[in-house]
Amino acid sequence: MRFLLDESADARLAAYLTREGHEVTTIARDYAQGLTDRAVLAIAHAERRILITNDRDFGELVFRERQPHSGVILFRLTSVDLGSKIARLADLLARYGGAAGPLPRGYGSSRAPAKVTGRAGTRDNRSASPRTSHLTRTGGRGSLSVE
Repeated sequence: MRFLLDESADARLAAYLTREGHEVTTIARDYAQGLTDRAVLAIAHAERRILITNDRDFGELVFRERQPHSGVILFRLTSVDLGSKIARLADLLARYGGAAGPLPRGYGSSRAPAKVTGRAGTRDNRSASPRTSHLTRTGGRGSLSVE
């Protein structure tokens, strides 16, 4: 899979994703400084990369303004060590994409995005933990929120 890490995302995730065989670029390392969120989303879409970010503003661009995208992972884990972030990301990729391909079909639509909540994105909310994953889909790609 192809990823773009926003400036707000933990840049150390790039090394993990690269070791796992993914193609990764980061805003801080590979692009001009001071890009707007709209420009970052446009780059990710043009390069067919899933954007990994901690910035909620991308939700506005994707859901309210319906900006085109190739997928967004909103990583909202604060005060968490790198190992925990990697574990959550690995779990999301194993469940919703990874080597198996794109995010699963059937989750929402451009008119009414669906949320899958619960521990690590399961559909069973009885197993929910304080840290949950949400999968929302718009058009052909989806967005994941990790909390």
